[in-house]
This record gives sequence, C-alpha cells and structure tokens, in this order.
Amino acid sequence: MSNAFNTPVSNALSRFPQAWERATHIKLLVLDVDGVLTNGQIYLGADGQEIAKAFDIQDGLGIKLLQQCGIPCAVITGRSSPIVSARCAELGIAHLFMGVTQKTIALEQLLTTLNLERDHIAVMGDDWPDLPMMHQAGLIACPASAHAGVKQQAHLITERAGGYGAVRELCDLILQAQNRYEALLKKAGK
Repeated sequence: MSNAFNTPVSNALSRFPQAWERATHIKLLVLDVDGVLTNGQIYLGADGQEIAKAFDIQDGLGIKLLQQCGIPCAVITGRSSPIVSARCAELGIAHLFMGVTQKTIALEQLLTTLNLERDHIAVMGDDWPDLPMMHQAGLIACPASAHAGVKQQAHLITERAGGYGAVRELCDLILQAQNRYEALLKKAGK
C-alpha cells in the first residue's frame, strides 16, 4: 500500500499490520449499531420510546461503496428500532437482525444463507455482547470508543469513535486491501 500522507487507514495499519491481510479476504461486513454506527447514545421520549439516533454520513457512503463492489453489509443488534430499520433500508442493507440476544446464532444463519466461511467476514462491535459474534470473524474491528475488553481482542481499532466515521475507516481499509479504492475514488472525481 502506498500513501503519500497519513490517513486513518495507513495509521491503523502501522499499529495493526495483520488487519491488511485479513481485509483482502472479506466478502461480508457485519456491524453492531449502538456504539458502532451511532455514538451509543439513545434518546428516549417521555413514553420511553426511542426518538432519535445519529448516524455518520461518511459511514453510510462507505457501506454503499462496499456494496457497489459486491461486498454486502449486515446489521446484527440487540435492540429493535424503527430508526435503525429505516437507516438500513436507506443504505440498501438487506440483512438486518434486530432484538437479537445471541448474535452468534444470527451470524451463523447469515453465513449459511450467503454460503460464506468465517474468514470471509469482518465484524465491528464495541462492547461485551458483541464479543461472541466477533470471535467468529476473520477480521475483528472496533471503534476507538469501544470497551477496553473488546479492544484487547481486535485485529483493528479505528482512529475514529463509533458514530463518527469508524465504519468508514473499516470500509476504506477493505476497499484498499482489495485494490478497489483507487478506481472508486477516480470514478467519484469525474
């Protein structure tokens, strides 16, 4: 990989060199929501219902770029949320599992459905409930804001926090490792 300047991807690779090789094999990206696609804050109304979540727009573009290259994305989350459902629909994420208490079961179903091996998936989570699912992945990633116990087990810790571009860093790494990034960047510049 050649970089004329420091980027989150090049900085991460200097700290986590094993992430590059693992990223070359990725055929599916699996994401948690709270703390990964969002900053982990949940806004509740007086009735106790969730009323808002904030998503990073660059994360969304990263997901779309992966999908353009034939790498689908999936979301497996412990909470159920119409807001998450709407965001996944907007991004074209067809594989959405909400209200999941045992994330490994949802992941196994997904691997069977897509006929993929564990080495072909990247999982990004941020806290203990994600660990069993993360241990099933070829590439384990977490945002800078992840719990220390998760960071200890990750192949990649992004520079950015969850909800603030961490997913985009992982998407960029996968695209660069698979030699697709430059072509996408050129196409965007036209």
